[in-house]
Amino acid sequence: SEDPSVTLFREYLRIDTVHPKPDYDAAIRFLERVGTDLGLACQKVEVCQGRVVLILTWQGTNPRLRSILLNSHTDVVPVFEEHWTYPPFEAVKDSQGNIYARGAQDMKCVSIQYLEAIRRLKAEGKCFARTVHLTFVPDEEVGGHKGMEMFVQRPEFRALNVGFALDEGLASPSDTFSVFYGEKSPWWIKVKCAGSPGHGSRFIGNTAAEKMHKVITSFLAFRESEKQRLKSDSSLTLGDVTSLNLTMLEGGVSFNVVPSEMAASFDIRIPPTVDLKAFEEQVAAWCRGAGDGVTYEFHQKCMDQHVTSTEESDPWWKAFSEVCRDMKLQLKLEIFPAATDSRYIRAVRHPAIGFSPMNCTPVLLHDHNEFLNEQVFLRGIDIYAHLLHALASVPPLPAEG
Repeated sequence: SEDPSVTLFREYLRIDTVHPKPDYDAAIRFLERVGTDLGLACQKVEVCQGRVVLILTWQGTNPRLRSILLNSHTDVVPVFEEHWTYPPFEAVKDSQGNIYARGAQDMKCVSIQYLEAIRRLKAEGKCFARTVHLTFVPDEEVGGHKGMEMFVQRPEFRALNVGFALDEGLASPSDTFSVFYGEKSPWWIKVKCAGSPGHGSRFIGNTAAEKMHKVITSFLAFRESEKQRLKSDSSLTLGDVTSLNLTMLEGGVSFNVVPSEMAASFDIRIPPTVDLKAFEEQVAAWCRGAGDGVTYEFHQKCMDQHVTSTEESDPWWKAFSEVCRDMKLQLKLEIFPAATDSRYIRAVRHPAIGFSPMNCTPVLLHDHNEFLNEQVFLRGIDIYAHLLHALASVPPLPAEG
């Protein structure tokens, strides 16, 4: 009695694409099989060794028009099985219809919802002027550097002639649906402090530890101020403030040796409203204030701050928002608090919206016991079918002649 779409979803969840050794080949074989069954054209692009982007295409009646891109990633994050009620790659469905598996929310649900929405539209005999492309990309969970970041620079991506893209969002525990029109810029900064070494029994001056204490104090004081700003203003979301976390500490060789160098790594996520140049000057000032021999280096430094228009005058947003109004979906517009592959799509000047139709659902991405209810999943297919109908029917724009 299970809906075939749910059965397909659970089959995909059982493919182990967890890092550090995701079975991408099995995922691509599965998705290619489904795409062929739907009559979609298939293309595989190896962006680097062992990293393939799968493209499934539903050709429109007017290929000159810009296309609709439906993006999703195939990889999932690691699990700690001892904390799971059910095995995380068996896609167990409980008596309430909750499907437990790594990737249930992030984001294998969306991949299957795209495909099943197209299945429904094709079964209804629909065809549209605009072409619809589905891209299934690797390595999003480790930064997308061997996935979407490389793919958007390739001629195969340019040939897709993208007009508007949909990508992942987040579940929402309330009745509202979260819609993300931009993302924070992720900065990963490593601060190194050099100082005088010596024996652990002495009061040595100018130590690396003393400088590191000043660095950490400055960084975490800023963290506390942003935390309080978020707490004190109910109009703000996590995407509106800069998050900062100390994630790694390094230094020392022995209990009785004062180290000559220590290092601290920080994960910082900066909203598009922040002046990035001014923020880096602030980082430099914190380091200078800690003393001589304090340096910093970037391990990731995203400088793109493009956001997607949510003005009703924008034809893409108008099509998206009208569907949501017609379906009585209450939207909450936000800046995404972390980072997805949407940032690479926006960086090459294509509008992209992050949207996973999962309301009344706890946010469990990367968490233990990740699950999605089958009725929420099935409603998401219906939502995507309406959205695709509207987006693929957007009339020719002035730039399209």
